[in-house]
Amino acid sequence: MRIFNNFTFNPKDDILSGLTVALALVPEAVAFAFVAGVPPMVGLYGAFMMGLITSLFGGRPGMISGATGAMAVVMVHLIQQGNQVGDALGEPIENLGLYWLFITLLITGVVQMMAGVFKLGKFVRLIPHPVMMGFVNGLAIVIFLSQLGMFKTNVDGEMVWIQGNQLYVMIGLVALTMGIMYALPKITKKVPAALTGIVVVAMITIFGGLDVSTVGSFIREGGGDGLAGGLPTFQAQIFGVIDTMQGHWGLIFSTAVLLAAVGLIESLMTLNLVDDLTETRGSGNRECLAQGGANIVNGLFGGMGGCAMIGQSIINVNSGGRGRLSGLVAALALLAFILFAAPLIEQIPIAALVGVMFMVVIGTFAWSSFRILNKIPLADAIVLIAVSAITVWQDLAIAVVAGVIMSALVFAWKNATMIRARKSIKEDGTKVYEIWGPLFFGSVQGFNSKFDPKTDPNKVELDFIESKVTDHSGVEAVRNMANKYLDLGKEIKLTHLSPECIDLLMRRNPEFDTIIERSIEDPRYHVVTDTLDREV
Repeated sequence: MRIFNNFTFNPKDDILSGLTVALALVPEAVAFAFVAGVPPMVGLYGAFMMGLITSLFGGRPGMISGATGAMAVVMVHLIQQGNQVGDALGEPIENLGLYWLFITLLITGVVQMMAGVFKLGKFVRLIPHPVMMGFVNGLAIVIFLSQLGMFKTNVDGEMVWIQGNQLYVMIGLVALTMGIMYALPKITKKVPAALTGIVVVAMITIFGGLDVSTVGSFIREGGGDGLAGGLPTFQAQIFGVIDTMQGHWGLIFSTAVLLAAVGLIESLMTLNLVDDLTETRGSGNRECLAQGGANIVNGLFGGMGGCAMIGQSIINVNSGGRGRLSGLVAALALLAFILFAAPLIEQIPIAALVGVMFMVVIGTFAWSSFRILNKIPLADAIVLIAVSAITVWQDLAIAVVAGVIMSALVFAWKNATMIRARKSIKEDGTKVYEIWGPLFFGSVQGFNSKFDPKTDPNKVELDFIESKVTDHSGVEAVRNMANKYLDLGKEIKLTHLSPECIDLLMRRNPEFDTIIERSIEDPRYHVVTDTLDREV
């Protein structure tokens, strides 16, 4: 496997889209750093390291990773707890919660890499379409709501909504950015619309002398020192920091696992979405390895970690960034902005970046879901709405897990009611049960209710030509039913079972060899239990 396969398809598009994404990464990384309660530079360096490593080694060319809100929300409690412990020490350790986070990220990265080693990334393909639509809808709403905070300003330490001319100017600049992004692609696609919108609005505010919120003022209002500020200095040896974690390892490990789960779910869902947009297919397992490696590097070198970013990934793809070069350019440009162009980047109006993100919201939201709600099964509609609501109310991981569980239960219930048994009598008096439908844990009760061993004739045949025994519960149901007839001294034949199912029955009951009838018409498929046994 080549490490740098799909490095670039169109260098110009990859470079320009990467620059556009880098500009959008700055305020996002800063905002999410504030959410997590860490210094802005920790968020910026975290976005750089995530973007650099995943762009080169990830499983989806063109996908952008960085500091994200979903993971920032999970970090908050850990960082607060660590800071409280640091403040309570006889010799207080400043930013102790941040150092706890770095150690937690090491564990998070290992968990994510193990998911890649054991090839768990493929299971994201099992996520139902209603869950996917609910995910993108909920995420679009979350992105929209996160941008509303940009319409606030710091007054005497309290964030209040801007008003009057300041509000009107903000709305006008946002609308101008959105208008450029909407209209420019209809004229030409050679120039990235998002980058053009940002540059035009920035020029208007700079040369027009407009007093508006900028990236620099946004960072300072949040308590930062601007993009020129450095990383916090360690005031304790690493072993001293680890000593403070005694009694808190449960919190460390639980946070690490939750961060790993949230990061992988958001990354793999984004990978699926980009797959659909580009009509190509990425590697979920390779992405797990890259995400884990990037978070380990963040833990070692002082970044806040992160995962794939759906908003920036869509910006990149829609701007023409389809190769790994686009992500590499975005990461390196972000680092260059931090090191060399901080004064210029600080002058970019927040309104321009809000406009870009609002267009991402419009492009992300599955508007077709409104049209199909009354055309899809009620259960799917409920799942779609529920996942959207839970994503906004709780977080992405909980929403997706809840959606998958709901869909699985609906599927199991529907299939559980499909089991049938057609009854007939042969000329020799043998009663035949022709089983139809899947036999699994959900349909076992229905399967058992079809039989009456006590009143049935002395000869009985169970024909599975139109049924499929899919799991261990189904195999056990067949075994138990056969034993009921045998215990009553009656003859029973099992016909048209798959070789895999026969093998499992024979392991427990070798004497079944006399009641199983084999033929060339027997179906062939693997029972879940059989597959797991062989893997173990």
